Amino acid sequence: MDFEGQKNHLKAYGITYWVLQKQQKVQWLLNYRGGAFLLPDLEETRKECQIRGVSFEVLSDGEAAGLLEAIASPSQNQEAVILEKAPRIAVYSPKDKQPWDDAVTMVLTYAEIPYVTIYDEEVLSDGLAIYDWLHLHHEDFTGQFGKFYGAYRAAPWYIEGKRLAEQRARKLGYDKVSEQKGAVAEKIRRYVIGGGFMFAMCSATDSFDIALAANGVDICEPMFDGDPSQANYQSLLDYDRTFAFTDFTLERSPLRYEFSSIDMTSKRGVPKDTDYFALMEFSAKWDPVPTMLTQNHTALVKGFMGQTTAFVRGEIKPTVIVLGENRGNGEARYIHGIKGKGFFTFYGGHDPEDYQHRVGDPKTELDLHPTSPGYRLILNNVLFPAARKKKQKT
Repeated sequence: MDFEGQKNHLKAYGITYWVLQKQQKVQWLLNYRGGAFLLPDLEETRKECQIRGVSFEVLSDGEAAGLLEAIASPSQNQEAVILEKAPRIAVYSPKDKQPWDDAVTMVLTYAEIPYVTIYDEEVLSDGLAIYDWLHLHHEDFTGQFGKFYGAYRAAPWYIEGKRLAEQRARKLGYDKVSEQKGAVAEKIRRYVIGGGFMFAMCSATDSFDIALAANGVDICEPMFDGDPSQANYQSLLDYDRTFAFTDFTLERSPLRYEFSSIDMTSKRGVPKDTDYFALMEFSAKWDPVPTMLTQNHTALVKGFMGQTTAFVRGEIKPTVIVLGENRGNGEARYIHGIKGKGFFTFYGGHDPEDYQHRVGDPKTELDLHPTSPGYRLILNNVLFPAARKKKQKT
């Protein structure tokens, strides 16, 4: 899985998942050749790699044992983590989404990793319990319809989307979309606390935490829910309920395409040709979880924008681990934390291979980006729940 040795990093994750589905164990060799996978040597696995265009090398039993012994040496910042079971994957996404809507569904499809699409109905009926891993689609959990009002309130897709969301809320027994989305966020919060793995990108990151902090508080203006927002709602936010962010200030204007002070999009001033973020280095033996989530063939990943591009460092809770950052700009791009018995990862930006994706743009063709470092970070999270649970030393 290093830069020189692998022709298709993304499909390699699909091969690993395919092997796990066959009840075979895999060893993830952290910090060894870009985070390589050690698979059982079966003829059908070799053929599947050839079909999918995934590079591989064959080791004898003696060579494999010698490699694992070298990785186990205290002098090496490496570790072999056992992957045991293919995680059951759910993507929280509306049924009418467009191909450009979500990088995660695109890369899961490209890597040939199966997933089930669920939405509000399934979440509210406690359907999350059967899944090991949940991705939150590019979503607005605050009931403000993505804050698209300023630019797109007359667009047919916006009008229809708002109508359908209001219809869905009423069908599910709620007077307002904001109330219904808040209930969904609460169900997801409980799913994670109970031991689930949650991954979110773009506006699903900050809008989720905002919805949790504003539980029971009306933060929506009349064009969103038909009545005024609650007076002094900023002072009523409960930051103890959030996963990652604290002490943020909400954006009051319905005309501004922004939810809160968490997002760095309008504060960045970073030229496209110098927009990169660095992955942090962790101890593979002492901190295997953040090490797993940062496996890559490069420590420098090119940046990409979204409605929520990056996170203000000062508004991230001290218990949250920053996995990737642009230190010069004071922003975090990729963060991870523990909530109850579960885990969450937030990844800023919309599409790792489309710098500034706009509404209606064509989807990214991943055949053109089979070695994408930005997309690899998503797939690290997909395999994370498969790892044998081992008590962290820190």
